[in-house]
Amino acid sequence: MSVQNNVEAETPRLAAAEIADDIGLLLAKVHAVGSSLNNRALAAFELRERSYSVLRLACSGLEPTQRELADFLSLDPSQIVALVDELEKRKLVTREQGRTDRRQKIVLATRAGERLHAEAETAVRASEAAQYAPLAPGELATLRELLRKALWA
Repeated sequence: MSVQNNVEAETPRLAAAEIADDIGLLLAKVHAVGSSLNNRALAAFELRERSYSVLRLACSGLEPTQRELADFLSLDPSQIVALVDELEKRKLVTREQGRTDRRQKIVLATRAGERLHAEAETAVRASEAAQYAPLAPGELATLRELLRKALWA
């Protein structure tokens, strides 16, 4: 699947190559297209996909630690620190001592962060809908289920 400017593009000639059946390549290309669409949608909120992901998790009610954010998002802890610093500077999140381990820092959304997240989430959902428009709702649900199973089963 190739999406350009939110419109399905023609299948490229190289899609006939055997590599086009490699799951790793397919996942990487879907991710690259999705990241591009999401970053375009998030630009209006001065967010990028990574900072949005941190904000979304800060709004989850799960009180993630910086270490959990790094592990879950597959980012280096220093990248999480920079993302949280940026969001904290914008007063969208705060760092607080961990509830069970005071050495840990949990990341929580502020009211402003929750409001911005709600608006940005609408834009991201629209971006996702555009990317996956060729899939029937049941196919999209199956895709989500299979990806979650591949990651966490």
